[in-house]
Amino acid sequence: MIYAGLINKNIVAQLQANNCNAIGLSGVDGNIITAHKRLFINPPLGDGGISSPLGDGRTDYGFVGDIDSIHTDLLQTLLDQNMTIVLAPITHNKEGQLLNTNADTIAQEIARAFCSFYDVHLIYTFERAGVLRDVEDETSVLKLLTVTEYKELREKQTIFAGMIPKLDNAFTALQMGVKKVIIGRAENLDDLINGSSGTTIIL
Repeated sequence: MIYAGLINKNIVAQLQANNCNAIGLSGVDGNIITAHKRLFINPPLGDGGISSPLGDGRTDYGFVGDIDSIHTDLLQTLLDQNMTIVLAPITHNKEGQLLNTNADTIAQEIARAFCSFYDVHLIYTFERAGVLRDVEDETSVLKLLTVTEYKELREKQTIFAGMIPKLDNAFTALQMGVKKVIIGRAENLDDLINGSSGTTIIL
């Protein structure tokens, strides 16, 4: 109710207030995203999230969904009508069950899906100015981050845990055909779009 309702519609309303014709959807609407309930056998350490051992070697992550497929027909129709789409990270399993799916992963999967039709740029926004070499120093933004540098920073544990899924998705997107990925502060969106702010992710 919060993601697909209150938050989604507030974002749409703010976009409309700024003369941006937007529509709010979730992965359930129009069968945009199908997923399955996450259930791991002996999951790796540090996977994140709240889990519950089942006593048989499996771990139940609750109503967390992992993406099976992206259906772009509805999204492409709306884009062709110059609509801005605000997509809540709620998916479904085609059996009536709603699932909560990582928003960064949804963004990456949709970006990948549209590579067949467009030159796709993916921008991740959050509360930091970009990927920081030193998490205590907001001025230590890396202008560029390669996959080799990323692996080195992970080994040194200088990238905080919350950034790892975002960066993993960023590199996956590039490997699957996305032209450019930029990460930075949401308030600097115009500068992120023109490349004058944030961290550009490259292979």
